[in-house]
Amino acid sequence: MTRRRIKNCFVLVVACLVLAWPASASPPIKNIVLVHGAFVDGSGWQPVYDNLVQDGYRVTLVQEPLTSLEEDVAAVRRILDRQDSPCILVAHSYGGTVITEAGTHPKVAALVYIAAHAPDEGETEAGNGKKFPNSSQPLVRTPDGFLFLDPANFAKDFAADLPATQAEFMAHAQMPTAAKVFTTLITNPAWKLKPSWYMVAKADRTINPDLERMYAERAHSHKVEAEGASHAVYISHPKEVAALIEDAAQQAAPR
Repeated sequence: MTRRRIKNCFVLVVACLVLAWPASASPPIKNIVLVHGAFVDGSGWQPVYDNLVQDGYRVTLVQEPLTSLEEDVAAVRRILDRQDSPCILVAHSYGGTVITEAGTHPKVAALVYIAAHAPDEGETEAGNGKKFPNSSQPLVRTPDGFLFLDPANFAKDFAADLPATQAEFMAHAQMPTAAKVFTTLITNPAWKLKPSWYMVAKADRTINPDLERMYAERAHSHKVEAEGASHAVYISHPKEVAALIEDAAQQAAPR
């Protein structure tokens, strides 16, 4: 066989391999950014973080100050600016309101809402909560305008499917959250611009599961429901949450 024929055969084989390579073989997005909700900090994400890191993802957590929606959005964008490639932006609870504003950032390829708020333009978290009332006890307000859960109610209302000792610790490690974050209007919802995934916590007492379903359906999210899950679903069901995030990373990857 001549050198030219060998070269032509080689080119033909390479071309066949390229044509046969499936579209789904695009590498998944590897950067994940996790955003916590009100009354807690980012440490609750550790079980999800461990699952994602074990599967080869690069994960960064945001620690919001919970002092205003604007400052919480700025904290998320500060982390997004540091990403070296597209990322999946994930949030729990009030964090969903935060990523709804922050998720327009160009580094964000997709959004994942875990029992989270996803308000539309002109809506507030508190306003939507009145349309779909939850079943938790009233929050406690401090003289300077911050809110927290009464520790006596925390386990039942926030973390009913966690071990009692863990829920008790969380009840006494709360981050008081500025009341105004729940009444700040959304201006440019990212879920109208980016694909989204949503996990409904079916036994949630903090956000009405029907409100969660409404958010997911309105955003045309890829929706799953976690059976028996409390509001702390991101802690109690870390494998399922990580699997949903990884699905977003696979599906949102550029083709």
